[in-house]
Amino acid sequence: MFAFHDRSGRVEVAFTDRHGRSGEPLNLALPGSAPAEVAPPEAGLRAVAEELGLSGPVVGLRQVHGGDVVPVDASYDGSEIVADALVTAEPELTLLVRAADCVPLLLADTDAGVIGAAHAGRPGVVAGVVPHTVAAMRELGASEITAWVGPHVCGRCYEVPEEMRAEVAASVPETWAETSWGTPALDIGAGVRAQLAADGVAVTEVERCTIEDDALWSHRRQGAGAGRLGGLIRIVR
Repeated sequence: MFAFHDRSGRVEVAFTDRHGRSGEPLNLALPGSAPAEVAPPEAGLRAVAEELGLSGPVVGLRQVHGGDVVPVDASYDGSEIVADALVTAEPELTLLVRAADCVPLLLADTDAGVIGAAHAGRPGVVAGVVPHTVAAMRELGASEITAWVGPHVCGRCYEVPEEMRAEVAASVPETWAETSWGTPALDIGAGVRAQLAADGVAVTEVERCTIEDDALWSHRRQGAGAGRLGGLIRIVR
């Protein structure tokens, strides 16, 4: 069920894989965004919430590969949020981002009780979703931030046209890469890590590639039939 799960101090973080506790497919896609035969997303979210013992709302996003960050608090009414990152200082809320090759990113300042979650794909890295999320957390009082970089496609596997590599690397040089077979590639994880380092954020990385690891969802490997893994973070009272 979990590619990574950690509870330390006041924060709990988890990245799911594609297998439920009993071996059934576990899909955390936004309802309607992946074929129903993959596994019902509502059931997947219920299973994860039960496993983690979540009692409050789980706040997700309709992700659009941009750089927008939305703060949420106790007034959240369950309405759809269109953006690629969330931040909160509200202990009752669990933040959720979804991915199937892009980088799911979780962040926390445990002392300040401020958390964030971001979906960082190629366009989002260029749009600055990572530094925007860090800035939004600092506006809520965060200072010493730690980040967890979840499973994503690695630079050895993310083949792209030469023009695309040049365009992205012009904005974020650390993304420049080659595949293991010698063709142009992007390393979006390296780009995310570089942006976090530039903002003084400590990083823990879950070193699993979604294309190489069959236990994870991958849109590039599985196509339209891919579900989504989830990155979840909450403040623990």
